[in-house]
Amino acid sequence: MMGDPVGQQDRLFYEFNLEDRIPANHLLRRIDAVLDLSWLRTELAPTYSHTGCPSVDPELMIRMLLVGYCHSIHSERRLCQEVDLNLAYRWFCRLGLEDQVPHHSTFSVNRHGRFRDSDILRKVFEEVVCGCMKAGLVGGEGFAVDASVVEANASRFQRIKGSEVEWTEEQLASRPVREYLGALESDDPPTNPKQKPKAISPTDPMAAWTARGRNKIMFGYSLNYLMDMEDAVIVDVEATPTRISKEVDATETMIERTEDRFGLKPDRLAGDVAYGTGEMLGWLVNRNITPHIPVWDQSRVAAEGKYVRADFEYNKDRDLYVCPGGKELKTSGTVHDGTTIKYIAKRSDCSGCPLKPNCTTGRERRISRDANQEVRDYTQALMETEAYYQSGVDRKQIERLFGEAKNILSMVRLRLRGLSGAKDEFLLTATVQNLKRLANHSTRPPPELITA
Repeated sequence: MMGDPVGQQDRLFYEFNLEDRIPANHLLRRIDAVLDLSWLRTELAPTYSHTGCPSVDPELMIRMLLVGYCHSIHSERRLCQEVDLNLAYRWFCRLGLEDQVPHHSTFSVNRHGRFRDSDILRKVFEEVVCGCMKAGLVGGEGFAVDASVVEANASRFQRIKGSEVEWTEEQLASRPVREYLGALESDDPPTNPKQKPKAISPTDPMAAWTARGRNKIMFGYSLNYLMDMEDAVIVDVEATPTRISKEVDATETMIERTEDRFGLKPDRLAGDVAYGTGEMLGWLVNRNITPHIPVWDQSRVAAEGKYVRADFEYNKDRDLYVCPGGKELKTSGTVHDGTTIKYIAKRSDCSGCPLKPNCTTGRERRISRDANQEVRDYTQALMETEAYYQSGVDRKQIERLFGEAKNILSMVRLRLRGLSGAKDEFLLTATVQNLKRLANHSTRPPPELITA
């Protein structure tokens, strides 16, 4: 028998419990079980006035932002519409059926004001990391570091070539431009002092002009993750303009901050070849962190048919090289470009040497040695160990985190501009990723049931 037609909504009163409408296995219900924001109001209390009209509950706004980044809703206007209509979103945000959803402009006011001034998004992220630590998801022994490029909210077709810009009054009034000009005068400028940028965006000058993104060329920011390799928990996150030097600097910042905030200091750090600079390796070894990072063997790089640096014997006590012919190559001790020390043979020793055709085409043989060559040699020796191989396997989890951020959470193009905007978006993305892992861990069956 054919059923009655649907769509008759003529009842005046309904008995309705929002709690009963959210399934037990719903993602937001499982996240809510592991999310604690009870401390938030006390933390933000000093940023609110004691007079005036009541403001929007800050916990409500944080919960709405987490919903947005969990379900790839980065537009605050659309987020307010979705929370207004979706029962699960309302339940997670502690809103009843008749409660009013905040206006979307409230987010802009708070994000650019008290949220950034108090660094509250980072504190939310760190509270979630603490929750992961309490749940046993963070081993603290092995970390991995990497960066992925995210497109900035700046058109690649509207750019100013070079680094010199004559800013208009309208451009100087924008927050990203003011942020950029202020950063240029700081101790940590966003540009590379050794290489001026090829192009600058007039709308987001902090973003770097790069060819590493999903488009052939574009303006971008780097999403830097420091991950614990135990269960792929993100222990720190940092936003930088897409420049390799800035990504390496961010590694030091994240390791120091992780030790300061959580008391975590890894025994080993895994990374790709971009982090294998002598300066970075020396920084790690000085802090008793074993670098599981690939290093190029530059001692065997030379012109075809010529002696390579490995053919010369280095005397550590006298700080000189001895060539295959028994002659010495000495150095003045000057460090060139901050990383390289040059060793030079006497021209008289080379002029009559029978081995010169196999050594050099110049008037004397020269050898370049990294100022941190001992650390490079130490790291190269580690590349033959089983522990290094295992770190290389475990490190691949960080690529899955980037894939999740881009393909599932839609973090392929930023909506906010400026480095502060990129930090906000990256922190929320990393927070959601950690919350999902913590929620999945909390819903696992007991070990005895798994083995049974």
